[in-house]
Amino acid sequence: MITETRPYMSWDMAGSFMTQAFMKLGVPEEDAKICADVLMESDRRGIESHGVNRFKPIYVDRIKKGILNPVTKIDILRESPTTAVLDANDGMGMVASKQAMDMAIEKAKKYGTACVAVRNSSHYGIAGYWASMATDQGMIGITGTNARPSIAPTFGVENMMGTNPLTIGLPSDEKYPFLIDAATSITQRGKLEYYEHIGKDTPAGMVIGRDGSALTDTSYILKALTTGDAALAPLGGIGEEMAGYKGYSYAAAIEILSAALAQGNFLKSLTCYDENGGLKPYHLGHFFVVIDPEAFMGREAFEKTCGDILRALRNSQKAPGEDRIYTAGEKEWIMKEYRADKGVPMSEAVQKEFIEVRDEFGIDITFPFE
Repeated sequence: MITETRPYMSWDMAGSFMTQAFMKLGVPEEDAKICADVLMESDRRGIESHGVNRFKPIYVDRIKKGILNPVTKIDILRESPTTAVLDANDGMGMVASKQAMDMAIEKAKKYGTACVAVRNSSHYGIAGYWASMATDQGMIGITGTNARPSIAPTFGVENMMGTNPLTIGLPSDEKYPFLIDAATSITQRGKLEYYEHIGKDTPAGMVIGRDGSALTDTSYILKALTTGDAALAPLGGIGEEMAGYKGYSYAAAIEILSAALAQGNFLKSLTCYDENGGLKPYHLGHFFVVIDPEAFMGREAFEKTCGDILRALRNSQKAPGEDRIYTAGEKEWIMKEYRADKGVPMSEAVQKEFIEVRDEFGIDITFPFE
């Protein structure tokens, strides 16, 4: 049973407001709509770590600081029938990703598979948005991105790699696809930012300090991640006993693919500070892979097999006390249906940020929570 005590804001109002605010910052209207939709899609799915709570600190503030270009100039550096390399020139990562995924889908429809890499980009929002572009058309979507350093390698305490999600979307014959969208760390910075917004401590074991101890003070952790005095533990946890080396290795693989395919930046070069301590763009890298099942044994056959596997998993024996078994993407689909007519729930912190941005830019809108 889903319960919610926070006030809701309609999707139309939230989208219109963020679009207007982006435009006030110089983002072209169509680009602004893309960015707003990606943020809202995260909240539609209940992934609030990457939703509207990031609108001001990750996008508005970075544009104002001059480390994110509001106008996204995309250069095609190299292209073949099945591949492409794009340079986003430090523009809006979501805009560059939309073009990259559109290209990959178009190429895959013609040739069966395609891959597009992007360099000199910025945060591209919820990774599942891009994989879903493929599954919406009955195709397989795979994407990954590097990010500012936050994960420590196994047996280390220094934040070296980003949370580097490996995201896979697979179309099925059900009303929702299989979609795994997860960081290669136990948690991610966006979740910690959400914890800070709601005043929650970070559970022990997710973050380690320079001395190897577990950190739980969320506000301190967010500062310490920036200064290098804290690091996120990889999936599996600290050390080898719980197989943390698996998460570490997956994070490293995404780091390599995000940087090497497009010859972009990596590891410590992805911070927002230059050698003199001044601010600079993040220069992130992404990659997008699309596979058309029709080029193999056919889309219908693929979707049927995928659905059969998912149904078998959900119908397998449940642990005592558990009501049901889920498959990846199912809970997000349930949340999306629940929130479809309700809108986005607004925490007090996000309410204040929306009011601050509205008043600063003089946008004519009255929010429902006022």
